[in-house]
Amino acid sequence: MREAPREPVRERLFDLLLWLLLCVPVLLKSDPNDGGSWTRVAVGVVVLAGCVAVSRRWPLMSLAAAVAASLPATLELFTPSYSLALVAFGYLAGRRQEHTRAALWLFGAIAATGLVLTWVTRTSLGQWFTLLLALALAVVAPWLIGRYVRQYDRLVQSGWQLADRMEREQAAIADRERLRERSRIAGDMHDSLGHDLALIAIRAGALEVSPHLGPDQQRAVGELRRAAADATARLRDIIGVLREEDDAAPTSPAGETVEELAARARASGLTVTLATTPVPTLPGMSGLALHRVVQEGLTNAAKHAPGAAVSIAVTPQDDEAATVRVEVVSGPGTGGPSPGSGGTGLVGLGERVRLAGGTLTHRATEDGGFALTAVLPRKAPAPLPAAPTSARELDLARREVRKGLARAIWIPLALLAALGVLMLGVAAWTQAQSYLEPDDYARIRTGQTPAQLDETIDDWPEHPLDAAPHVAPPEPPGMDECRYYRSTMLAAVPVYRLCFVGGHLADKAEVP
Repeated sequence: MREAPREPVRERLFDLLLWLLLCVPVLLKSDPNDGGSWTRVAVGVVVLAGCVAVSRRWPLMSLAAAVAASLPATLELFTPSYSLALVAFGYLAGRRQEHTRAALWLFGAIAATGLVLTWVTRTSLGQWFTLLLALALAVVAPWLIGRYVRQYDRLVQSGWQLADRMEREQAAIADRERLRERSRIAGDMHDSLGHDLALIAIRAGALEVSPHLGPDQQRAVGELRRAAADATARLRDIIGVLREEDDAAPTSPAGETVEELAARARASGLTVTLATTPVPTLPGMSGLALHRVVQEGLTNAAKHAPGAAVSIAVTPQDDEAATVRVEVVSGPGTGGPSPGSGGTGLVGLGERVRLAGGTLTHRATEDGGFALTAVLPRKAPAPLPAAPTSARELDLARREVRKGLARAIWIPLALLAALGVLMLGVAAWTQAQSYLEPDDYARIRTGQTPAQLDETIDDWPEHPLDAAPHVAPPEPPGMDECRYYRSTMLAAVPVYRLCFVGGHLADKAEVP
């Protein structure tokens, strides 16, 4: 029997515990002993069960349902029964919701709905301001915390993914470098051993026609020459298999100067003329490429034009690029690689020259010879721009996460700030419309009607206070209506009380 996945079991257990926890305030505050009813308890338990059930797939729907369950109880939104649910589903919405725009629309809809309900029920704007405060503290603040946790988890996950990718890339780079090193070793074998075998074949050819040797010795030397040629061909075939198609030319130094290379070829029987003495010394890759151009030219002359004279010229150029022109010209012969050679030597040489920042050309001369020409810089080429590393990608991921987190924080805070400014403006306007100047209060006389009061006082306040102060004394009996006004716009005390009977002012008093 297969074992059930642990993750779904943990999720179901978490949802069950969350539902039980959120049901506790409903059971304590909605039962008949606390002014509620068992019907209200049943409805609350069912609503919370549905909210928990859909909170993973539609977290904002759960939050909207909790708000809808709170508003009928009080327009101030923060209720004892569902306050914990608002905090929990606000956090889960920030933690589980991918985008922030839908949440911001929901917050705006809750504020707008509270304002409409305040206007429909003819209640004071103070309750709407309390709703906004409860929305900010019980919903938006937990939502911001959830967004922060989500962004932090994304950053940690991105770090682990990049670390895993870095390990795989390092392993792949190590394998590729091992293969490239083998290819470089193969290239060195071709360049050095091929050159040496070509020189051995030249020496054997010279001995084969020497009159000082007998027929048997000449036959043996001829076999030696053919064996060296066959070994060179087999070496070329093996190297062709080992080399990669896009492999760069080997970068191993030859370990000798151009003068020493020409002297060694001259000692092997080649007719070599070095037109430039001393040969200019080039730095870095340019010096290695110069050595390889001369070596390849001598090897081609030994293989394809035995007995031909070879001329080597290294000439500094008077140009802005500060280059050196090296040319290796051999006499009449085949003029290049034989049909079976494949030309891998020239291909690898061209790659080496390119990496050094130069150019390589080769051509047949008018007398049937072969010319190999390279132009190399006398200064080290500028390093190639570094490719983006995983560390840089991780830094970019961190910046993106920080930007997302900043947007998730400053947008709601900006909305809350705008609401705060609106609250202050409405409060200032309400106070400006509900205060009565002491001089105007002294001019009021009992028996006046509201219309006469409006005529007596130029700036009669349009809106009295919503209710009597908590410490106000009892109103006189038999009064139809009592209105309360502040004495100044900003002061809370004293408060003026005007009581009316039958549409006339019957009592005026200053409530301390």
